[in-house]
Amino acid sequence: MLSDQQISTVKSTIPLLESVGPSLTQHFYKRMFIHNPELKDVFNMAHQAEGTQSLALFNAIAAYAKYIDNLPMLTSAVQRIAHKHTSLDIRPQHYDVVGLHLIETLRELAGDVFTAEIEDAWTAAYAQLADVFITVEKGLYESNEAQNGGWQGPRKFKLVEKRIESELVKSLVFEPCDGKSVIDYQPGQYLGIRVKPITSENLEMRQYSLSDQANGESYRVSVKREAMGVPGLVSNFLHDGLRLGDEVELFAPAGDFVFTNKNKPVVAISAGVGLTPMQAILETLAEARSDIAVHYLHACENHEQHSFKKRVKQLATKLDLTHHTWYNQDHDAEQNIHHGLMDMSTITTLPLEDGDFYLCGPLGFMQFAKQQLLNLGVDSDRIHYEVFGPHQDF
Repeated sequence: MLSDQQISTVKSTIPLLESVGPSLTQHFYKRMFIHNPELKDVFNMAHQAEGTQSLALFNAIAAYAKYIDNLPMLTSAVQRIAHKHTSLDIRPQHYDVVGLHLIETLRELAGDVFTAEIEDAWTAAYAQLADVFITVEKGLYESNEAQNGGWQGPRKFKLVEKRIESELVKSLVFEPCDGKSVIDYQPGQYLGIRVKPITSENLEMRQYSLSDQANGESYRVSVKREAMGVPGLVSNFLHDGLRLGDEVELFAPAGDFVFTNKNKPVVAISAGVGLTPMQAILETLAEARSDIAVHYLHACENHEQHSFKKRVKQLATKLDLTHHTWYNQDHDAEQNIHHGLMDMSTITTLPLEDGDFYLCGPLGFMQFAKQQLLNLGVDSDRIHYEVFGPHQDF
């Protein structure tokens, strides 16, 4: 338990943190990877190169300092990050390393301003935060292991099916090498995957949303081929380098962006490969023979990049499903295919008063879609969203 003086001291450093900005966390990561290069096998080095991970960590540190005397305000963020950590197999010993480099970073950047009092307060504050995460993650690990087909840590799976879904997306199906069952998951959750591409110096870990219903036997993810180079290191390897029968390491399904069937109308809204969790929602509802009204709105560049188009039409015969798609480039005379940017105001059948809305896609699209829903009168607590990469609120 932090003392009132320690809390006051941490909060007093907020202007210092803001003055340093994301350079604080950039320095932190640089320092940590120099002294502990083995952690390059854990962190997404592409996000490091882009700077998105440094920004996300800085925002998290600033938020912790701001709400250090009101931790319940951070509950949802803690849950979200803890799920991500379990998909990376983050363990208590990792927190010791991170804590060391965080304190040393503050010392190196703040200089004489980083007094013994501030060091004591931040050391205690970090220990408190680490304990919160370790406790939450311990519960997630144990819950996963206790379920039928569950496990902790890495588990070997083999690729048993690879299928083209569109110009940029392929689906990959994995079965466990031990032949045993696998844990179920909720639509919206993702898998952590660890691979070693030939062109990479490190093991690479990524997360991909599950794109099918849970079946207790296998997992399917649908991966977009990213631009060649560092940003697409793993996606290109999964598309081109991974062959049928090859093995990967998977971590148990995780994620707090999940579909909950409330027996109310559902609206799934996606852009690009953000359709993967939406596909899992549709497949799960179809398997359950659900009779709730489902609306599916999707946006992509053109018909060549429209994944699962044929499958959605098939599902429409099994569900009370209405679907609309917007192509940014193509003009298509097909029914329910629109041109340009998604405009939800033109869809007059949406359940604006009582539906639950699930969004997934790039950040800009999420901001765009959420604002449309708010303008249409949808309550914000009925808008649920998932954003690719390091999480950002909007």
